[in-house]
Amino acid sequence: MTITKYTCGAFLLSLGLLTTSCGEEFLEESPSDQITDANFYKNQTDAIQAVTAAYSELTKAGQYNSALWGMDIMADISTTGGGGGSDGIEYTQLDDYNIPTTNAIAQQLWQGSYIGVGRCNIVLQKVPLITEIDPAIQKRSLGEAQFLRAKYYFDLVRAYGDVPLVTVPPASAAEANVARSPAADVYKQIEQDLKDAIGNLPASYSGGDLGRATKWAATGLLAKVYITQGNKAGAAEQARAVITGSGKSLWANYGDNFKTANENGKESLFEVQYINGRNEYDRNNVGSALNEFLGPRGQNQTPGSGYGFDIPEPDFVNGYLAGDTRKPVTIWMPGDTYPDGTKNPATLGGSPFGYSCRKWFVGKVNTNIWDSPLNVPVLRLAEMYLILAEAVGPTPEGFEAINKVRRRALGVDYNTANATADLNASNTPDFTAAVLRERKYELAFEFDRWFDLKRYGGTPYGLVAVMTAQSAYLKTLGINRGVPTANNLVLPIPQSERDVNPNLTQNPGY
Repeated sequence: MTITKYTCGAFLLSLGLLTTSCGEEFLEESPSDQITDANFYKNQTDAIQAVTAAYSELTKAGQYNSALWGMDIMADISTTGGGGGSDGIEYTQLDDYNIPTTNAIAQQLWQGSYIGVGRCNIVLQKVPLITEIDPAIQKRSLGEAQFLRAKYYFDLVRAYGDVPLVTVPPASAAEANVARSPAADVYKQIEQDLKDAIGNLPASYSGGDLGRATKWAATGLLAKVYITQGNKAGAAEQARAVITGSGKSLWANYGDNFKTANENGKESLFEVQYINGRNEYDRNNVGSALNEFLGPRGQNQTPGSGYGFDIPEPDFVNGYLAGDTRKPVTIWMPGDTYPDGTKNPATLGGSPFGYSCRKWFVGKVNTNIWDSPLNVPVLRLAEMYLILAEAVGPTPEGFEAINKVRRRALGVDYNTANATADLNASNTPDFTAAVLRERKYELAFEFDRWFDLKRYGGTPYGLVAVMTAQSAYLKTLGINRGVPTANNLVLPIPQSERDVNPNLTQNPGY
């Protein structure tokens, strides 16, 4: 059993989900009537399988195979793309900020995240009771569940604001109908889970365990949780700990982060683990959909010819600095040469300027294989430098942190000062804008931009101001795009969840 494959084994987890409407297939590969609460959770193998199931929701439509890349479409780096009309209507609703309470992406993210929470709660309830287990495995398993529960709740609280906070499996349907908890309480639980995880998780793994959450993954996520809440001192402390203690280092070349040969490599703190080979049109399996869904539309460069969603916006493309090595890694430009020797055309279906996302492109791994094996980084060391820079501001430490990322991007030694690449007090009048810009280009299409804009609220760096300016720019190109209001700092609570849980209130404006 290896975490790299995220296989769940032949068992059925009793998830104790918040609602009865999730409709998730529970990966039943053997008759479920042979596996019950009464005869499972007995030994070390059961514990590892239960934890692996808690990871598996990351790979699916409710997380990285659909819902989270919808968050980029709500920001200023990409638009829906696809075939137009009703093709990807759920993403177009996000793009236009005309989001009904029945939006499929809002529903996927909610349900997928709570399935993950439910699985973590089961682990945290059952694994401490197992006696036939190596104590080190037991401790690690609890740490993994704490880390994952924090990750799922972090996505939920950032996306919806107040959400139901459940830390033990509900014993009845009545107990499942939980009201929303204040976001502050949810963040408090996230922080506690991550602190506990840091104490329970090992610093590294090897062999078949490579890819599991480490103490440095938990520390890095805690830094991100703190900076999201404006706790700059806490964010700086945790980011420094990762930078100085994890043994991680930046790849010399930005593009090395996005190669299958380098998965779980020297810059990676945590990744979603994917494999390919199922050849299924299904975003709820073990392969990544990003190669196909974000590949250039109709260009026959992927097994299904490419669907062309999540298209880079013109102003984002034009904003790259000259010589930024991240651009050719991130974007297909008109005239670029595809692997088969043909050229990317000037216009594509869903992309009038000929742009497509390139970061997750793998091509035809096998002409008969629909899905992709490329992992998706969730936390990288580069982000720790940017969190540190944001937290400490325009100090020598802050400038050095952001400059490491910029130097690498501009193709020079990231450890050596460079007069051309470096920012300093004289050439950087707005340090916050500089850090957010660097996050925008360093983490593009890694599904963070909407969350970054949201956390700056009503400031000039925030969602409403940035998207209003972008909408005005797009109109000059003949492109109409909706403008968010303050209500759009959160998604609607899915109506399907409110239908089964009368205690769920709706966010204002929906």
